[in-house]
Amino acid sequence: MHIDWAALGSVFGVSLAVTVGLVGLFTLGIVGLSKQATADGGEAGTSAGGPAVARTGAYLCFALCAAAVAYGIYLIVA
Repeated sequence: MHIDWAALGSVFGVSLAVTVGLVGLFTLGIVGLSKQATADGGEAGTSAGGPAVARTGAYLCFALCAAAVAYGIYLIVA
């Protein structure tokens, strides 16, 4: 039995990078929604572009997360 350690390390590295990136993207979405909520609450100076920009950025982050998950499922099924 022969184990291709280079391929195993490559798969590990890519999966680690994608996992960290996806978690970071989801975290940015949550931060965007929280900034939007504090801007609606009346705290001055928390959002540079207003609540609509924060909400749009958060939804974009969540859409990219959903697209990455859908692509992963597509790769598994296909």
